[in-house]
Amino acid sequence: MSQDVSFIADAMKQAVPWVKTTGIEFEEVSVSRVVASLPDDETLRNHVGGPHAAVMFGLGETASGAVVMAAFAAHMGTATPLVARADISYKKLALGPLRAEAVLGRAAEDVLAELESGTRPEFPVTITITNAEGVTTGEMVVVWTLKPTR
Repeated sequence: MSQDVSFIADAMKQAVPWVKTTGIEFEEVSVSRVVASLPDDETLRNHVGGPHAAVMFGLGETASGAVVMAAFAAHMGTATPLVARADISYKKLALGPLRAEAVLGRAAEDVLAELESGTRPEFPVTITITNAEGVTTGEMVVVWTLKPTR
């Protein structure tokens, strides 16, 4: 039986006001994969007409946060997810609406087992950012950790 994570999109918009401000939408949400999209908005553009680098990073980080929330929703009372580090590569000038696909890089069960053993786990989420034509404009890896709630 798969876990119902349909609440994640609304939860992200409520918990992270920036998500609503930028207009990020969630097209797909599962416990191992999230697809988020960012509409083309001239107020978010840079000097070359595409979304500012910080906005692209924010889209990718938001998608990664949503997949982490989906994967570990049942454990939010015992652990707090935090970004440990992130890396982004800008591959091609991004113009127009963007889409970020975030994929959990380790099985949630393995991460939880490590947490339960007393170790603070780290796990990657890989993100591919594409334009409306499906061309990759950015690639990211966000490494998350689960901090035990004391």
